[in-house]
Amino acid sequence: MRESGLRQAFRHGALIFASATFALPLYLAFVAATHRAADLLSGVPLLPGGQLGPNLSHVLVRGLPNSAPVTTLMANSAVMALGIAVGKLVISVPAAFAVVFFRFRGRMFAFWLIFITLMLPIEVRFFPTYQVTAQFGLLNSYAGLVLPLVASATATFLFRQFFMTFPVELADAARLDGSGPLRFLWSVVLPLSKTNVAAIFVLEFVYGWNQYLWPLIVTTSQHAATVVMGIQEMISAAQSFAVPQWNLVMAVALLAMVPPVLVVVVMQRWFVKGLTAGIN
Repeated sequence: MRESGLRQAFRHGALIFASATFALPLYLAFVAATHRAADLLSGVPLLPGGQLGPNLSHVLVRGLPNSAPVTTLMANSAVMALGIAVGKLVISVPAAFAVVFFRFRGRMFAFWLIFITLMLPIEVRFFPTYQVTAQFGLLNSYAGLVLPLVASATATFLFRQFFMTFPVELADAARLDGSGPLRFLWSVVLPLSKTNVAAIFVLEFVYGWNQYLWPLIVTTSQHAATVVMGIQEMISAAQSFAVPQWNLVMAVALLAMVPPVLVVVVMQRWFVKGLTAGIN
């Protein structure tokens, strides 16, 4: 389709403006992390400095007073994000498989019961979820960070929609060959769903890494905290200095962005294909 030069220029201008709006906070955080603390007293400079290496080394090796080491916080976040992503896949794939390929009374009621939980996010269920977690002794543990968040109606819905594109003849052929349900799931359905699994993994990993409220509630020890909630504690610690150490806080923020960005970049092709493509 041909477009007029004015319309094309407007679209490019809107795209550039939106990109700059999203990139500006990241750029300011990067610039702040490259300077000394004293350089930020009058505001964030426009150009980067030469202190990025020392600032990153400082927060990784020494950290900030009254806060857990950054390496510990990032390790906790990695375990939580991986646990949530893998746990959601382990639960949602069999649930969607059962709803699509099994014929039993009440299967659609079960699906809509799962789907309706989208209207009850974890923030609404904080009190009962925390109470159950505490009663099972899971506070300040990886299990307490991961298990209450592994059930996913979104992933179940997306897998159901994809499984519904499978031709009926595929299941019939597998049945005639003597394959049971688990063999059919493992040997046929999952290999054809690799891109969808990758896409859901990326979404859920980023979701788990960015969690703030639930780790804030379920952990009371600094060594069980995640890096996202640890940044808030580091802000308080940075303000206790005579010269606020905002450069170190921004360095931690940059480190916190690295793992989810790497996951998205590495799996970008599968992520896009998994969300847009059906079965070939």
